Amino acid sequence: MIRMASISSFALAIVLGPAWAEVPQATIDALGTPDSVETSIGTLEFKDGIPTAESASKVYDTLDFTRALNVYNNSFRGASALGLVKGFRSAGAEDNTHVLIFEDLLDSAGLFITGNADTVYYLATLDLTDGPMVIEQPSGGLGTINDMWFSWVIDVGFPGPDRGLGGKYLIVGPDYDGPLPENGYFVAHAKTNHALYAMRAFMENGNDPAPAVANVKENLKIYPYAPGAWGTSIAEALKGTVRLAQEPTIPEMTFIDVSGMAINTIPPSDYGFFELINENVQNEPATSYDVELAGQLAAIGIVHGKPFQPDARMKAILTDAAKVGQAVGRTLNARFADVHPDWAHSENSNWMMMLWEGGAFFETPPPLFEDGMFKPFPPTGARTLDARTAFYYAVTLDSPAMIMRLPNVGSQYLLSFLDEQDEPFDGAKTYRVTLPKDIPAAKFWSVTLYDNQTRSMLQTPQKYPRAGSQSSPSPAAEAAEDGSTTIWFSPEQPEGVARGNWVQTDPDRGWFAGFRVYSPLPAYFDKSWLPGEIELVE
Repeated sequence: MIRMASISSFALAIVLGPAWAEVPQATIDALGTPDSVETSIGTLEFKDGIPTAESASKVYDTLDFTRALNVYNNSFRGASALGLVKGFRSAGAEDNTHVLIFEDLLDSAGLFITGNADTVYYLATLDLTDGPMVIEQPSGGLGTINDMWFSWVIDVGFPGPDRGLGGKYLIVGPDYDGPLPENGYFVAHAKTNHALYAMRAFMENGNDPAPAVANVKENLKIYPYAPGAWGTSIAEALKGTVRLAQEPTIPEMTFIDVSGMAINTIPPSDYGFFELINENVQNEPATSYDVELAGQLAAIGIVHGKPFQPDARMKAILTDAAKVGQAVGRTLNARFADVHPDWAHSENSNWMMMLWEGGAFFETPPPLFEDGMFKPFPPTGARTLDARTAFYYAVTLDSPAMIMRLPNVGSQYLLSFLDEQDEPFDGAKTYRVTLPKDIPAAKFWSVTLYDNQTRSMLQTPQKYPRAGSQSSPSPAAEAAEDGSTTIWFSPEQPEGVARGNWVQTDPDRGWFAGFRVYSPLPAYFDKSWLPGEIELVE
């Protein structure tokens, strides 16, 4: 049988001839490489397909640059999360027991990416290394908990399971394998050893933060969970799987009023970025981020448990990648229409929000909401990478509540980086935007200006660079006789324009605008109401 098979194969080969002879020369040429190739990285030289040492060096430099650029774009979220924690600690906040609170609202002194002065922020870092942490959440909050890669853990407050009534949250870290309560808590699991607790409280009647501040300071508690105490029944303990325990001693909370403090929470856009992301990688479990990102990080020398020691060549490449990376973030936001016109809030508008493409998880658009029910779209199975890069470069923290079609709950956001002529905003010139009557916000709305460079609130003598329907921290904007509201942006207050309708600009700095509606109404989602474009006033 073996001999017959060999004869048959030989005969078949004679009939068909050599297999390679049937492949066209053009195809063979396309499979290989000539001795010299002109590319975007220069001329590459080969000897029968083997690169010269000089060409190999160019290729390796390109690989390192590409991977470093990917790390910058794909892990900016991690650097930004750690930037927040470092900012909190610079203000004297220790993890768990210290809470930063802006009793007089956040103003432009603080460097917080697209922060605002509309609500009372209160913020903390949770350390889950020694076990789960309990948060006794006050009523009336609006916010989220994210891990150290800005991955969503759970919404808190109005969009969360407490629905604004308050309640006990139990946040569990990645290494905890002990007993958990049967009930009594809203339980959520984080993939990192630390987590960000970021909340807002609304001002009473839109003009007084004091009651909201008092509610937070009187009722917010953060403390370690005691397995076998509250939430565990005696019947459960009878199974022998948990030891009964007394309620823990709740430590006294320390609230740090950081109103007016110059706190920096923003990652650098130079080589220091990679040092910061390495610090985050070392602080958190290697399994807290996906293997693809871990591979990109490892390719440039950032590996959990190992020192990050790039040589001079690699430092130069990383520095260059950071420069290009920040250019990517700025380009995707300001010039989004060149490649992502669907990010526009309406056709040809410069008001945009990239999250609608893939939702809070950058994969599938947020579900429709019809007849009191959500109607999810089928999963796309693809990450919206540009949307994720653009979002985290211009915004911090993430939550499904930030991008849902549910009226009267949460808040919605639009950004505008260019005027109606597609030109950047010049701080020395005068602009205006007209908002038609019946602005679709059940609670309130606002327009805030941000510094192009820092993506934080624009610093001017005005201190709170915003206008809106609330009467604090600046006077409420006044509507015209037809119900529309016009907001002006200029270095000096235009003649005849009310103080509440003017936001001051800096002649030496460019800016962009953020439009917010709190508790948006249906007209926002069906786009029967649209904001005007920001126009230059000659």
